[in-house]
Amino acid sequence: MSDRTILRISGPDARDFLQGLVTNDVSKLDQGLVYAAMLTPQGKYRADFFLLPMGDAIGLDIASSLAPGIKQALTMYKLRSAVEIEETDRRVSRGLGTAPEGAFADPRDARLGWRGYDGQPGDANVDWDALRVAAVIPESGVELTPDSYILEMGFERLNGVDFKKGCFVGQEVVARMKHKTVLRKGLVQVAVDGSAPIGSEILAGDKPAGTLFTQAADAGLAYLRFDRAKGDMTAGDARVHWDTDTAE
Repeated sequence: MSDRTILRISGPDARDFLQGLVTNDVSKLDQGLVYAAMLTPQGKYRADFFLLPMGDAIGLDIASSLAPGIKQALTMYKLRSAVEIEETDRRVSRGLGTAPEGAFADPRDARLGWRGYDGQPGDANVDWDALRVAAVIPESGVELTPDSYILEMGFERLNGVDFKKGCFVGQEVVARMKHKTVLRKGLVQVAVDGSAPIGSEILAGDKPAGTLFTQAADAGLAYLRFDRAKGDMTAGDARVHWDTDTAE
């Protein structure tokens, strides 16, 4: 995966440093990969990534487009922490079926197989977008944008947030959404007849009802306003329908 970058975070304070910043519990590294995000102080999405054990250090597997900004943010946050942050030349591979030695199961959903970091040969002929649509998995820079709230994007279902770990940047907003509100918007799978560009507005009649993102055959991922997403909708030349009986 040439579109991924691995940052190496090392030093005696590495775990404690990350624990106060990311949405998931860093101690879960003892069991394998940890899916997590960094948020803005206002609780909005900044980046999502996988944390992986790298001996005495921690690896951070992130979309290459987001890596420079997150490296800069981590450097800003470290203050006097005994932490070093550097980019590595390691590359990511992924595949389905039994994970090869040294690879890790994808913690978001078993349907997404495994991720390797030590040259394991991956599966080149997998339609990963189709798997993401089937499992309702958002992608960095596609469904996940700076306007996203992670609970609306399914991070609790995807094992990307831990409400028992203690504080992290943006935690108060996330906790409030979890405990004091009912989500009125969110990422869901929809049926699509036709096609439309990623980011097309979904209309219910003449009212905006959401945005259509990744499509795979006759299904797609859409961010919907639930109170308007009823009956047949349109996105450009495509017809869109959300079956609430199959919503996750």
